[in-house]
Amino acid sequence: MAACSTPDVAISPRVLIAEDQPEVIEAIRLVLKQEGIHCEAVTSPEAALAALSSQEFDLVLMDLNYTRDTTSGSEGLELLNRLQQENSSVPIIVMTAWGSVEVAVEAMRRGACDFIQKPWDNWRLLGLVRNQLERGQQVVRAEAEHDREMREAGDIQKRLLPRHITQIPGLDISADWKPARVLGGDYFDILRFADGSVGLCIADVEGKGVPAALVMSNLQSAVKAFATPAIEPEQLCRRLNTIFCEDVQTERFISLCYARLEPANRRLTFTNAGHCPPLLMRANGQTEKLERGGAVLGRLPGWKYEQGEVTLGENDVLVLFTDGVTEAENSEQQEFGEERLTACVRSCGEMTAAGLQRELLAQVAKHCGNRFHDDATLMIVAVR
Repeated sequence: MAACSTPDVAISPRVLIAEDQPEVIEAIRLVLKQEGIHCEAVTSPEAALAALSSQEFDLVLMDLNYTRDTTSGSEGLELLNRLQQENSSVPIIVMTAWGSVEVAVEAMRRGACDFIQKPWDNWRLLGLVRNQLERGQQVVRAEAEHDREMREAGDIQKRLLPRHITQIPGLDISADWKPARVLGGDYFDILRFADGSVGLCIADVEGKGVPAALVMSNLQSAVKAFATPAIEPEQLCRRLNTIFCEDVQTERFISLCYARLEPANRRLTFTNAGHCPPLLMRANGQTEKLERGGAVLGRLPGWKYEQGEVTLGENDVLVLFTDGVTEAENSEQQEFGEERLTACVRSCGEMTAAGLQRELLAQVAKHCGNRFHDDATLMIVAVR
């Protein structure tokens, strides 16, 4: 049996006419109907706003004069501003009968795409409408292509981060990343070296979106290229700082915490390059901040970083995070903060690393109403 195919159905463009004179509305309908354009008409500014908020239109054709003032066009200019606040992507053509050219020019300065004076020439009206509809379709296609590219870039970025964390005897490790947009500037990695040691890396590039993601990608490549068991954390930070000062030369702040953990003796060496100090929760409930390090990467050439060292004990928990976690704000602009983070870690007892990571991010999301204004990354390393 032959497969049936459904032919594409052309969708008629939709135009919203905002005009208080019924005879003018009817005349415009007749002109646009021959082009296969569907028209919806309203007779007041309030009705125009209601229509645009509840329906989708490809174009707005609006008068500049209504019942309140039939000469100055001020009512129409006010409506123009409000329509753009409601939907800034819909093109608007303004009409005026008695208003001066200066009023129409002011309307275009405020965002109208074009204007036509009454009485109009039908061919000129059709030409303006066709032109703006075509431009609108080009914008829609460009936005759709941009969205597709951003989704694809977001998928690639996610694949560059660790998807499956191979567990190491004696350690329980979990990490997650919540970008504020499709693309983010946070980075984390768990590097397993041939000698059995583990590199723990978490970083935050200032900003969001494509620029931050590109810098993050450079940072990730550099870390993977230079991080080895033989290089100390402070040496790695010095090398990364040189790269970003001399080669990348970004104006964005890059904070990074890099630590190397030796599971055999639980020795952790670390350097903090301007990053949020990791929280070390001891089994007895006491906490330590791993603050040794130095300046952010890429801003101060030749900076010499300090290195810290601690030994982890049974049931100790190490929490590495970006400031998107602690700086997430609620409706009263109160940050989640390190105190809440510490209290949550302490209350979770001997929960698994994955369970603790999920619980912490859930608490942060609850605090900010799931409205993250910055990328949030969290890594948990528990000694078991």
